[in-house]
Amino acid sequence: MRETAVEPIVSGDDGSLAERVWRNADEDPDAVQFVRPDPDPRSWPVRRSGRGGALPVTCRQFRDDVLAVARGLVAAGVAHGDRVGLLSRTRYEWTLVDYALWSIGAVTVPIYDTSSDEQIGWMLGDSGAVGCVLETADHAVSVAALRSELPELRQTWRIDAGELIELVAQGRAVDVAEVDARRAAVTGDDIATIVYTSGTTGPPKGCVLAHRNLSADIGNATAVLPQLLHPGAMTVLFLPLAHAFARLIQVGMVHTRATMVHSADISGVLDQLRRFRPTFILAVPRMFEKMHDQARQTAEDAHRGWLFGLAEWVAVRYSRALDTAHGPGRLLRLAHLVFEFAAYRRLRAALGGRCRMAIVGGAPLGERLGHFFRGAGITVLEGYGLTETSPALTANLPTAMRIGTVGRPLPGVRIRLADDGEVHARGEVVFGGYWHNPEATRAALTEDGWLRTGDLGRIDDDGFLRITGRTKEIMVTAAGKNVAPAPIEERIRAHPLVSQVMLVADGRPYVAALVTVDPQAWTRWREQHGLPGASVSAARDDPRLRGEIQVAIDRANRSVSRAEQVKTFRILHRDVTEADGELTPTLKIKREAVRDHFADEVAALYHGH
Repeated sequence: MRETAVEPIVSGDDGSLAERVWRNADEDPDAVQFVRPDPDPRSWPVRRSGRGGALPVTCRQFRDDVLAVARGLVAAGVAHGDRVGLLSRTRYEWTLVDYALWSIGAVTVPIYDTSSDEQIGWMLGDSGAVGCVLETADHAVSVAALRSELPELRQTWRIDAGELIELVAQGRAVDVAEVDARRAAVTGDDIATIVYTSGTTGPPKGCVLAHRNLSADIGNATAVLPQLLHPGAMTVLFLPLAHAFARLIQVGMVHTRATMVHSADISGVLDQLRRFRPTFILAVPRMFEKMHDQARQTAEDAHRGWLFGLAEWVAVRYSRALDTAHGPGRLLRLAHLVFEFAAYRRLRAALGGRCRMAIVGGAPLGERLGHFFRGAGITVLEGYGLTETSPALTANLPTAMRIGTVGRPLPGVRIRLADDGEVHARGEVVFGGYWHNPEATRAALTEDGWLRTGDLGRIDDDGFLRITGRTKEIMVTAAGKNVAPAPIEERIRAHPLVSQVMLVADGRPYVAALVTVDPQAWTRWREQHGLPGASVSAARDDPRLRGEIQVAIDRANRSVSRAEQVKTFRILHRDVTEADGELTPTLKIKREAVRDHFADEVAALYHGH
């Protein structure tokens, strides 16, 4: 077995994650910890009257807000170890409730605001939640319909109905010393959160994460990423806080007294980025794919597609040269300087102009895109982890980076490869097990205590990890050829017209693909090709459209052996969506659901064979 490890810089704290909130208020009370973009006083009080716009929240104010909610929760009977659901979009109140629960030793159960009623019922019921903070009237209706199935659920609090404010009013009868005592009683081994995995198959499993798991992860991550997380740094967080990746950044911002802006409206993210000008962002790879495609399309609309192509070529060449011993040559540096003024600055302006770094996770970014963005002045740090690992295991660092990999282990993490190539992990960040599911816990851990990640990988001579696929996603053709779909799908998805792609091959005579068309790119393409108003469904057999997709497939096929090449494809009549249960919240395809929903399309791929 090949193994790589980095010694820990810090250990997980012995107490509550909320202790940092009180420390920040004592050490730098006037530092701005959060910015509420457009606060609603009906949801949570706005201290500054008579002025509209964004509202800064200092470390002192945040501590006071956390204390007020914590007193309310104590008054409501929430005890140490009790589970409380948190069903909301990303907003200030999400973080506020999270830390309030932690400050009294209670356990947060995050629930995606897009979850189905069945999923909400499962998470609240399986965790035995005694209460639930929810955001909207729709959420309230969903939970109310489930109450008869949730005997342990005693009460709910709806954010946009002002019920957190009412909770605070109840808490005024609780002595502050009670919260202080509850906070002091929390140990690093107490459960901080139960995060239900949005897996691609089966019902969600509750990952039990202790305060120590999260504090060890963020403590070591911030130690090696001082350029990213520090006082004065700012980010606009638009990923759902129910996802462990976004949650870790929340903890990191509080840990380092950096400033975080909550952005619940994903459709307005670009406006928020221009408005608040973050120093770094957290995103999934699909966002960078779309940024690249939109920049190219804008150039083509202005009849400057050739210029963008040249700027892209220079950016990629420049970035690759940075990794060589001699660096970029004189002519390449000159060309890069020209395009810095002609193109790259405009690309960065879309992120506010100050953003020079980004963290991505949840899916592979793609080597070419990584080089393009670094060459354009935005270093995209790709990392890797699982909900079960708090979640970060590895990361590329500004000082130790290899594009195309997910970096080296973070301090305190050990990574090894099993004989079949599966990535195993060990360290203080690894969870204690699944909630009330010892069978799944035993299956997740090896006999010698390593976590089986389910991912396949390679470790190079310098200790950088490259993820090559999922153990459960490896497909075997009728001829016995193993096919790892992820690398091929990634290359096909790089085409601007492609939204999602899923390979089909298990037990089949050859590899085929289901492809969906990006809605925004489709609008432009159909106008350019004399099909105004046409739907993808009506035009999916158009030879010109199929020709475009074939270009993407031909490019991907050149990277693999003949047996792995995609022989044919079908363009689906609609895109796959999270709402239809076909994508996870981080936009990864749920293969089994897509195969079921489009069974006729899969059959058509092999008609006559």
